[in-house]
Amino acid sequence: MSPIDLSTDIIIIAFFMLLLTIVAYFFGRFLFSVFSGKISGTRTGIIERWIYRLTGTDPDNEQEWKEYGRDLLIFNLFGGIILFIILSIQGFLPLNPQEFGPVNPLIAINIVASFITNTNWQIYSGETVLSYLTQMSGLTVQNFLSAGTGICVAIAVMRGFTRKDTKKIGNFWVDLTRTVLYVLLPLAIIGAILLISQGVIQNFDPYIHTTGYGTAPGQILPMGPVASQESIKEIGTNGGGFFNANSAHPYENPTPFSNFLEIFLILLIPSSLPFAFGFFLQKPRQGFSLYIVMALLFLLAFSTLYGFEYLGNPAFKDMGITGIPMEGKEVRFGLLGSALFSTASTATSSGAVNTMYDSLTPLAGMVPMILILLGEVVFGGVGSGFYTMIGFVIIAVFIAGLMIGRTPEYLGKKISVFEMKMAIVTILTSGVLVLILTALALIIPGGKLAMHETGAHGFSELLYAFASMANNNGSAFAGFDGTQFFYIISGSLVMLLGRFIPILAILALSGSVAGKKTLQSGPGTLPTDSLSFIIWIILVILIIGILTFFPFLAMGPVAEWFIMSGGI
Repeated sequence: MSPIDLSTDIIIIAFFMLLLTIVAYFFGRFLFSVFSGKISGTRTGIIERWIYRLTGTDPDNEQEWKEYGRDLLIFNLFGGIILFIILSIQGFLPLNPQEFGPVNPLIAINIVASFITNTNWQIYSGETVLSYLTQMSGLTVQNFLSAGTGICVAIAVMRGFTRKDTKKIGNFWVDLTRTVLYVLLPLAIIGAILLISQGVIQNFDPYIHTTGYGTAPGQILPMGPVASQESIKEIGTNGGGFFNANSAHPYENPTPFSNFLEIFLILLIPSSLPFAFGFFLQKPRQGFSLYIVMALLFLLAFSTLYGFEYLGNPAFKDMGITGIPMEGKEVRFGLLGSALFSTASTATSSGAVNTMYDSLTPLAGMVPMILILLGEVVFGGVGSGFYTMIGFVIIAVFIAGLMIGRTPEYLGKKISVFEMKMAIVTILTSGVLVLILTALALIIPGGKLAMHETGAHGFSELLYAFASMANNNGSAFAGFDGTQFFYIISGSLVMLLGRFIPILAILALSGSVAGKKTLQSGPGTLPTDSLSFIIWIILVILIIGILTFFPFLAMGPVAEWFIMSGGI
């Protein structure tokens, strides 16, 4: 790649971040309008009010965190049951031109756990297992609802820090209705139309069987309602593709513009939530400071991944091969399109891929792994990234308060031992699950059979798999086989625990701070919208990540890099 190409890529990424920041700011203002009820009282809110009458919901009846969490769990439980039934009887349902039969019960359980937790970990190939109706009424619907769940929790947390002397943090059913009606559904429709304009397919046609030339065999071209699922897959940071190849498939991601659009859709809502937080607080600088933390970490991750791929494989240089290796990368979009997509999908909980991470050079492949292991706060999943970031902020102010000899507080709310415990549970649950399950997989009989590679690279495959499931990302190193019984069951459990334990913990934290009085700022108050605090949060995030996972990273991608470089 020439210096001119490198300069062009720098200009493109600068333009992308500028555009994202501007749109995120205004969309954050829109989110504030939605969840503060400003839209509900207008003519636009007629459908919302009709839904409340139909479901018997009182929009003025707010809930404490336990009630909010209870309804959230019940809603997701029933959604999972309905999805399991659809998977089990799809052979008897319409819109099944390929006549696919029922999904294996174990696989179905894993799919349910995956899609209700916004993970979209796929141990199946959609085009060979699922009917059109299942893809739409099962998976696409859950793409909306699981994303909506995350956004609801984020909004509840925002209310916790703005309320005074009340433990009420909103109404889950109201928040979910507004999320789907005003945010996800309009965005998904616009996104689907734009994707269709680029060539993403949207039909109910039977698969096309082509004939080969001469003695060459023919080919089967899958069809289906792809654009409608692809759009919400990216907007909701879900990531589960209609096809096994995900966004590397030309029917899902055909052009450079569709690639750019999908990256933008992945980041749109997560990057907007900090700004919405600032508007809720009526202190925009507070939201902007959180956005800066996320944006700086995102650029650091992208630059690292891009840089190590730009340097290439040292083994190739020894063989006299020059240029940037593109095996496993999206050659249609080049290094920039592949690196930016990879960073966006693992900085969030999307898990959509247009690049096989298994093919990245070791240290470049370590970047998506680290982004996931940090709890995906850069920018994180829709909702989950924001509330995990709040967990890190609570820990940061707690440590800072102890260092200067003052009672820790954030936004005028005193941070006690309870809030600290809930913050720790929020950010460390997934990490603990990763460490335990990875170690267990290495010692049980047959646990290592899922790794198609041995040594450091095989360990990276295993570590990445549990990191992806526990942090509800869903992507994988391409060489890992997750269809074995141990990984189906343990993976389902990890996805559920990694999703709902942090949610309940952060809701408890939100309910606790909501009931506290807001203190006035004084000369000794820690400024949480300053450059020094931004740097402090970044250091806390990186230090916690390094201390927790460095030994595992050293045994995986770091060791592989030294082996590849001839250092071992």
